[in-house]
Amino acid sequence: MTILNVSNSKKPVHLKGQLVDTQTRCRHYHSALDIIAIKFKCCDIYFPCYKCHLELESHDIIRWNKLDLKAEKVILCGSCSNLLYYQEYSANDNKCLYCSSDFNPNCSLHYGLYFDI
Repeated sequence: MTILNVSNSKKPVHLKGQLVDTQTRCRHYHSALDIIAIKFKCCDIYFPCYKCHLELESHDIIRWNKLDLKAEKVILCGSCSNLLYYQEYSANDNKCLYCSSDFNPNCSLHYGLYFDI
């Protein structure tokens, strides 16, 4: 597990996964646009994808609900290492609010695995 000190976080960020580089790409998703990690509610750890979580954890995924998403920064930008609220992430045209790096628009196909919205 990697522990990151993120400038816009009050506590260290725990990142875990089958990482292939320092921008949070993993062996499952590693295109140029696959540069986010998602905080999993069930374990308070950021993973690049649900497949990494399934391979490395022995518990079921618990999805974030709407209320929780307003209070928790659940997205980690692999390019600049800033944390984003779900609303900031989902409403910014697949770009990081801080560094303008492009995110993979196909991540939205998996929202149901992470978010109960």
